[in-house]
Amino acid sequence: MQLSMGDVAAILGSSCAVPERIAGGYSIDSRTIKPGELFFAIRGKHFDGHEFVASAFELGAVGAVVERGFLRLAPRDLTPALIPLRNPLQGLQRLALGVRRKWGRRLVAITGSTGKTTTKEMLAAILARRLSVLKSTGNLNNDYGVPLTLLALEPSHDVAVVELAMSAPGEIARLARVAQPQVGVITNVAPVHLQFFDSLDAIAQAKRELLENLRGSSTAVLNYDDPRVRRFGDGFGGRIVTFGFEPGAMFQAVDLRTPQQGEIDFTVKGQGMDSQFHLPLPGRHNVQNALAAIAAASLFGIPPSDLREAVAHYQTLHQRGEIIALSCGITVMDDSYNSNPFAMERMLETLAAWPGAKRRIVVAGEMLELGSTSPELHKEVGRRCVKSGVDWLLAVQGDARFFLEGARELGFPDDRGLFFPTAQEAGDYCASLLQGGDLVLVKGSRGVRLEKVVGLLRSLPETSPRQPHRSLKN
Repeated sequence: MQLSMGDVAAILGSSCAVPERIAGGYSIDSRTIKPGELFFAIRGKHFDGHEFVASAFELGAVGAVVERGFLRLAPRDLTPALIPLRNPLQGLQRLALGVRRKWGRRLVAITGSTGKTTTKEMLAAILARRLSVLKSTGNLNNDYGVPLTLLALEPSHDVAVVELAMSAPGEIARLARVAQPQVGVITNVAPVHLQFFDSLDAIAQAKRELLENLRGSSTAVLNYDDPRVRRFGDGFGGRIVTFGFEPGAMFQAVDLRTPQQGEIDFTVKGQGMDSQFHLPLPGRHNVQNALAAIAAASLFGIPPSDLREAVAHYQTLHQRGEIIALSCGITVMDDSYNSNPFAMERMLETLAAWPGAKRRIVVAGEMLELGSTSPELHKEVGRRCVKSGVDWLLAVQGDARFFLEGARELGFPDDRGLFFPTAQEAGDYCASLLQGGDLVLVKGSRGVRLEKVVGLLRSLPETSPRQPHRSLKN
């Protein structure tokens, strides 16, 4: 949303010597700033945006929000276009709140331990059939990203869909106070970021902060299959909409079928709906993500025909369950964007259910931020690998070695479970191992960099794209 520098300064409780200048956008990264944007000089643990104020102006910044003390150090020719504050990050959030209030329409916030990005993308795609939608892009889901998303609001947008992430108590509440959602979607509660929480119940309480900060005529969209999330409805004063596989969910998925590799047909019943859907993604967990999106979209009057078409044409996100076809019938499931025990278990279920695979190979990276529970949680995933019929288990980096310990407890052969300290070494070995008809799952926390493994496998001769998705007719 375009604002004059004078308006920005007024919202932030500061001043500016060039109030007539117009900010056409907002940035915290001087490397990617565009001409006419307002630069926020954020000070972080490993960087200080004030070091790049001059370069931001060289690239066309219209002005910069800086700490007050920076005025003594700034070049004189830049000083008129500076807006001084005590804390530019808080200023970014305050300005975003001002823009969100000025825009004033419905906003959906989505959080959860897993599935929130896919749910956000699906919901935005469904709503875009009838409405003008602003959605979070990339990983703009934290203290920096949520305000930047809100600052992209325009009067033409009918609805916003925003993802909220957290790694500590209080973060969801803080983000929700800036975004001011009327609709809150919670996908699940799982053992993620246990380095910062002492229990799953503590994680659940942090996720529930979203419902405690909904505004106006509010609606909670809750996963009925997750007992902790289901209980979030207790004492909630607004409307409750539930989704899941279990009887009792208001939007229930039944009759799951796999028409071909990597795709699922299912039927949604409830709330006057009895409709068949086709989802061009593998895994029961993705059906649950689609259910969350369908349930949330119901609040906006989207007809079933549009729901079906939007789900059927959904495009897989890069590194999030992306299916890659190699030569000789080799298939790679690229889920290398991130990992945790719950998500790993869901992908192993998908691997086990995949029809026609000659061998099932898992390249599993260390799951980070699990604290003292890390060894046992890695061991349990190793046991799950054996129960899921995995033929080869390649563990990568750090605590991933406990994958192998858990697998060997259930008799997994030593010569088919190997540990590699780096993604490069694991990728080289995996590439040498492949045979026609193999199915390879690549999954690990982002810090393990397992996208290197996928890159190596993609570079093998005769890599081909997946066949186009088919869609259901109304």
